[in-house]
Amino acid sequence: MYYQTEGQPQGVASQEIKSVYPQWGTIDNRILMWVVTQQHTYFGGFVLALPLFALLLELFSRSRRDPEAVKRYDELGRDILRVGVLALSVTALLGSVMLVGFVTLYSGFMNYMGTTFKNLMPAYAMVFLGESFLLVLYYYSWDKMANGGRKWLHMSIGVLANSMGLLLLLMANAWASFMMAPAGVDASGRFLGNIWHLLHSPLWNPLNAHRFLADIMSGGAVVVAYAAYRFLRTRVESERAYYDWVGYVFIVVMVCALLPMPFAGYWLMRAVFEFRQEMGVTMMGGLLTWLFVVQAITIGALFLGINYYIWQSLGRIRGGDRFDPYFKLIVGGLMMAFLVWFTPHTIAMTPSEMKAMGAAQHPVIGQFGVMSAKNGAINVMICLTGLSYLLYRRANRVITVPWATAGNIALGALFALGIVNIVWVAIYGFFIPAHVRVGLSVPQGATTATVLIVGLVLNQLMLRGAQLRGPVQWGKISVRGMVSLFAVAAMFTWVMGLMGYIRSAGRLGWHVKDLMADVSPWAFTPEITFVAKMVTMNMLLFWASVFVMFWLGTKDRQVVVAKETSNDPGEISLVQTFSREESA
Repeated sequence: MYYQTEGQPQGVASQEIKSVYPQWGTIDNRILMWVVTQQHTYFGGFVLALPLFALLLELFSRSRRDPEAVKRYDELGRDILRVGVLALSVTALLGSVMLVGFVTLYSGFMNYMGTTFKNLMPAYAMVFLGESFLLVLYYYSWDKMANGGRKWLHMSIGVLANSMGLLLLLMANAWASFMMAPAGVDASGRFLGNIWHLLHSPLWNPLNAHRFLADIMSGGAVVVAYAAYRFLRTRVESERAYYDWVGYVFIVVMVCALLPMPFAGYWLMRAVFEFRQEMGVTMMGGLLTWLFVVQAITIGALFLGINYYIWQSLGRIRGGDRFDPYFKLIVGGLMMAFLVWFTPHTIAMTPSEMKAMGAAQHPVIGQFGVMSAKNGAINVMICLTGLSYLLYRRANRVITVPWATAGNIALGALFALGIVNIVWVAIYGFFIPAHVRVGLSVPQGATTATVLIVGLVLNQLMLRGAQLRGPVQWGKISVRGMVSLFAVAAMFTWVMGLMGYIRSAGRLGWHVKDLMADVSPWAFTPEITFVAKMVTMNMLLFWASVFVMFWLGTKDRQVVVAKETSNDPGEISLVQTFSREESA
């Protein structure tokens, strides 16, 4: 077993700890801790992502030559950081509630984890305090260190704050990965004295990559939803333009985190299979299989929603409607890949249907349920999403480089040959052994990365010196386009909650896999319906909290904007000036 490494046993064995599970009322402990832990995870991802966004925007503002662009990016970064400081307080509060809940309701489990990780507990507390201090310092020194060399010193504080946040994520992931794949302890669960082995479980690195990308998307989802909320509520054209621009910036951020997400997920599940094949089979081919089907539907809906938003964004560009036929073809291709992506290997059937078919798998549709087909489908969806973005970038420009025709042919051939190669590798996977087929994800991923990177570079070279058809008319996007941002943000937080449950449920009846059993009355794996209700409730609770924050942030402004109906021109001018300053 992986965790039987060399060392001197010390500390307490997991079998020596008695598990007692007191209850609060008639609600089982798992439901209470499920809600608190999920909300803490949501807001924790928020806290990790927003300071990083603020730092990148601040750094990006330094590279702009236009004074207006410098001011716009810099002030957007400051406003995002303000929300991050508020979210830090909420995260700390939820973390305290979670700690009290675990100590009270799962005292045996916390006794074992606290004893095993006792050397890391003080370090975790110091890192959290350090991040809190640096984050507050980073925000409140923004205006005082806005010019000259002090600006670079201010960005250095941002780098330190983000480094602390990343270190906090790595330490928290060490506990989660230890519960799934323990390391650094002997067969009875006693610590063997090497902290690095304790941290570095088989799932630690892939879990770090997966959760980092998820946190980036989580933070981006909240900013996108906030931009859509303010866009739909405001009556001032300058504000509509501003929040349309903010939504565009952060949907791009979300897409950048979403594109590598399938590869991070594949890395994590491959590590699960390598550690315990029965755990991987339980998650992807057994008890939790249908949850992965639901997850596939939500991931596909994310890609469709993002491409629909890009399509609707053509409304803010003069002449962008000429690309409408291409987007219809792209959406058609996405739907075909989507159908393959979420089709299960074994479909839901009645006994009579199964008897008529003669097997548990459909002879045709069942072939779409294996990973060879699904890897091909998701890579095709990623390539088509990249193509959507390239078309949007071209919509406002007339290419003038002398090699435009050759460049267009090369770009079309790149995407066509890349997609053909991905599909061919997926089909080839049906004719080779399973242990060889697993490795085909590497050439598929490499093909997708090549198509995206080379395509972006080639398109950017072709756009050099291009003639503008007119300025981008920010704020002219359709209401449908902005509403789709809400759908994308909500869908991501839902799938984030679902995947968190799948990861935890893979342990089945164990607090710590193979070491400490969960002997509570509610240790059974719940049915899919109950899981879906819990994930939905957590998602709605999170967004209700977020929208309360949105409402509090705009409460004072609503009173002022109501004065725009006044007949006093001077009063209207003051209101509009206030609105522009607030939107900045």
